[in-house]
Amino acid sequence: MTNRRALLAAVAALAVTAVSATSALAQEVTLKLHQFLPAQANVPKLILDVWADKVEADSEGRIKIERFPAMQLGGTPPELIDQAIDGIADIVWAVNGFTPGRFPHTEVFELPFMTSDAQATSYAYWTMFKEHMEDSDFADLKVLGTWVHGPGMLHTKDPVSSPEDLQGMKIRGGSRMVNQLLERVGAEPIGLPVTAIPEALSKGVIDGTTIPWEVTTSLKVSELVHNHTEFDGPAIYNLTFILGMNKERYEALPDDLKKVIDDNSGLEFSIFAGGTMADADGPARQIAVDLGNNIVTVSEEDAAKWEEMARPVYDAWIEDVKGKGIDGAALIEEARALMAEYKANN
Repeated sequence: MTNRRALLAAVAALAVTAVSATSALAQEVTLKLHQFLPAQANVPKLILDVWADKVEADSEGRIKIERFPAMQLGGTPPELIDQAIDGIADIVWAVNGFTPGRFPHTEVFELPFMTSDAQATSYAYWTMFKEHMEDSDFADLKVLGTWVHGPGMLHTKDPVSSPEDLQGMKIRGGSRMVNQLLERVGAEPIGLPVTAIPEALSKGVIDGTTIPWEVTTSLKVSELVHNHTEFDGPAIYNLTFILGMNKERYEALPDDLKKVIDDNSGLEFSIFAGGTMADADGPARQIAVDLGNNIVTVSEEDAAKWEEMARPVYDAWIEDVKGKGIDGAALIEEARALMAEYKANN
């Protein structure tokens, strides 16, 4: 009887040890996701939350992603990428152009009148990221997704249908590329984070802003200005985004959890994110229509004048990145070819 009790005790001890080991293996990982927009804005709601929920589900609850919108972990939007590199946040969604010139390869997609389709551009961006940027621009970061928004455009207090209409206007520019174009047409580019646009418009600090339609919803731009200028064909500008993760945090994950992250990242996710942002343009545009706002659509024919004025921006960028050992002209051709390839196959 004594031997039987001893055997049962030993079996029980082994069971406790096995459960403890299993619990250790299945230990939950908590990752902090930091970004600059309010939680109810389109990107957090339609892209980042969808991504995070999928990662949590695919990990069967072993990964938990805590979401910190509107810079709740502190700092400013231009600091987000360094927050991921330094481990202040585990994952960030950031705009590359918040730190102008730091990620030179990405700027090929920010040139004026370069892009027209967010999915095609996001496809080209991820493809070129793997080829040119993974070990250069983003060597210090584990990049999970690369994408762009829908066509960038102008939202102004006074109507804009030609470059001359921008003379003397103070316009918040979306990137250093579009700022150069604004300067060429006689406008004054103003550097502001996107979240500062509503106050700047309401106080008259700026006369207008460059953002895509979808961003106008959370910022209520269509209520603050009543003129909007969009372009048929290529957009006046675009911005590039990344979803990036601290490298050490990623490498510390067990292989099966790395696979969960990997399976939900990359090319398909990038195309999804770009397409989702572009899809949100329609409902946002309808708000402006319902308000009776004035929407100017510049035809491709009339946009030729704008594009002609943008050519020196291309020349200046090619010369600038040449000093960093980058063949800008070749990047432009590669980007155009990849965007055309996507459109031809989809």
